[in-house]
Amino acid sequence: MLLVIDVGNTNTVIGIFEGEALLQWWRIRTVADHTVDEYGMLILQLYSTVKAENKKVDDIIISCVVPPMLNILEPLCIKYFHVKPLIIGPGIRTGMPIYYDNPKEVGADRIVNAIAAHQKYTGDLIIVDFGTATTFDYVTKRGEYMGGCIAPGIGISSQALFEKASKLPRVEFSKPKSIIAKDTVSSMQAGIIFGYAGLIDGIVERMKKEAKTEATVIATGGLSVVIAPETKSIDKVDEMLTLEGLRIIYTRNR
Repeated sequence: MLLVIDVGNTNTVIGIFEGEALLQWWRIRTVADHTVDEYGMLILQLYSTVKAENKKVDDIIISCVVPPMLNILEPLCIKYFHVKPLIIGPGIRTGMPIYYDNPKEVGADRIVNAIAAHQKYTGDLIIVDFGTATTFDYVTKRGEYMGGCIAPGIGISSQALFEKASKLPRVEFSKPKSIIAKDTVSSMQAGIIFGYAGLIDGIVERMKKEAKTEATVIATGGLSVVIAPETKSIDKVDEMLTLEGLRIIYTRNR
């Protein structure tokens, strides 16, 4: 079986593949000051819940945008699974031309998403990943990564609102009944949810116009299921896109 690990700034998503089938996945917090053993025991505990006849981990692939986490995960893989992991970075075969001024600057998660989207969907694509930052990436129907843009994520945008406006409470990310809200909590939810949906639609519209394309828009990331229904531009939500991308890159390199 293949263990895939996608380390983001806020959350780490872990999945187990048997062949092309994703058996199980988990989302945990990214904590860079945990020890190898703390993370090791947590992942082993999660892994113990997998229902499969052969539960041996044959290989591991990691995508990481938090460099200190590699100092935890690499030793963890060797100590607890006896596997040296494959890490997304320079030298990894992706099969995708990257038309960025400096390809090394592109986050590993953005490339992984682009590869998975091109493999799973047809035509020009725009991938919107709702993470700590929200990224927008344009991939042509020929499988070329053309670039994109990065916006503050809905979580950190809302966090700034809670911290800087002392009378405003923290609220959950849920859709209010109306954009013309009648109480403070609903007013904040309306501004956060509908305002962020407008940001998504605005950026996607500009990208399509500049690229002269009617690209299919794929959303992924933890909050994609919350925001996507309120947008006009997102065509499909694929929460497991990054994990699928890691599996695809693994098959191209191992």
